[in-house]
Amino acid sequence: MAEIVVLGAGVVGLGTAMLLAKDGHDVTVLERDATPPASTPDEAWERWARRGVNQFRLPHYFLARYRAVVDAELPEVAGSIEQVGGLRHNPLLEIPEELRGPERPDDADCEVLTGRRPVIELAVAAAAERARGVTVRRGMPVSGLLAGPSSRAGTPHVVGVRTESGEEVRADLVVDLTGRRSPTPRWLEELGTKPPVEELEDSGFMYFGRHYRSEDGTLPFALGGGIQHFGTISSLTLPADNGTWGVGIVTSAKDKALLGLRDLGKWEAVFGALPTVAHWMDGTPIDDKITSMSKIEDRIRTFHVDGSPIVTGLVPVGDAWACSNPSLGRGASLGMLHGLLLCDLLRDVGLDDPLQFAAAFATSTDDQLRPWFDWTRSTDRHRVAQVDAGVAGERYEPDDDDFEFEQALASASSKDPDLLRIFIRGALVLERPRDALSRLDLIDRVSEVGGAWRDEPMAAPDRDELVRLASA
Repeated sequence: MAEIVVLGAGVVGLGTAMLLAKDGHDVTVLERDATPPASTPDEAWERWARRGVNQFRLPHYFLARYRAVVDAELPEVAGSIEQVGGLRHNPLLEIPEELRGPERPDDADCEVLTGRRPVIELAVAAAAERARGVTVRRGMPVSGLLAGPSSRAGTPHVVGVRTESGEEVRADLVVDLTGRRSPTPRWLEELGTKPPVEELEDSGFMYFGRHYRSEDGTLPFALGGGIQHFGTISSLTLPADNGTWGVGIVTSAKDKALLGLRDLGKWEAVFGALPTVAHWMDGTPIDDKITSMSKIEDRIRTFHVDGSPIVTGLVPVGDAWACSNPSLGRGASLGMLHGLLLCDLLRDVGLDDPLQFAAAFATSTDDQLRPWFDWTRSTDRHRVAQVDAGVAGERYEPDDDDFEFEQALASASSKDPDLLRIFIRGALVLERPRDALSRLDLIDRVSEVGGAWRDEPMAAPDRDELVRLASA
């Protein structure tokens, strides 16, 4: 078994550490932020500082694929989340039966286990503290990588990390789970290797979020999906833990006319004008301001360049490998799938040949996870372009059959129980819609049922009224 250092004690970092430890590895987690986890959900929400996670108090929703992984592989994590009030619910089965049809055996797959980010992270941290084989060291910022003897000239081999205090922490494998702002490219440059291939672009979105709580623990009824598009804005309505929920408005970062949404009164005026979600404000606010976030990047890095690894002994997992628009909520699910992939390769390939392991990790990541990232990035690009066209008063008509297909499927999902399930399972990272439609021979039905999506009315203010509400 291996000595492994995991960089980053977020939800996926700690989850991956526990998966590795269950396989018998000795895992040390180094976390930059020094503040220890809070002891209760209220303390986590009100006082726990996680400066390394800039979206810490924005609305979050942990999808069904995340729940499936922790239920199957880390039941102690699932139990810890439930113990602090995490919410189990099935968004498919909450849709009225006249729309979704009778319950089916595999509908249970759509169950989620979710909560506010600080509360979920509190629960995962508590489970990690009890996990055999996992040592979590907080307040341990890393300043660089340690290099040892290489398997091939010109390809550095990482044998550990150096902390800012000067301590050297040795390992057979370093796993980068430092997230979307990972400093690994800079560290690799210091080792003298070629840089990773990086595809980077601003996703173009801006978020304005707030949280509420009900007095009796009930949650608002969902009149549509957790993300709904209304012309040049989108809404987020995300159930959470302990009778709380997060709501948000997503805009284009270029839309200067809506920057007034930082103001609480203007935000409430706009959100209250959206008929299918306005009732999500019928609760007690648990934060006294609007939390905003912009400069959200879609980024993917590969350490496998020109057919071979640029480094061995180091692998990027989760957002350190690829990150995208968080409004789709796929990060934790894909990150845990990446952690499982890492465990599988350590069993099947091992670390005896560092070059072989690095190549196998890169290839498996591209085969199993890259399609999800590419689909997410394509969705982001089209949505922000659609919004920008709307801001300019133009009709968005790209020459892209995939875009038309995605819009038709979204429309058809409200009219056909089979397509509804395919749409929701894709949103919950259970199966990509194209794969499911091909498997079930339902491709043609999408255009038959949802092909007229452009003609459907929008239950929201028009652009002029939206700008007026955000400016008044």
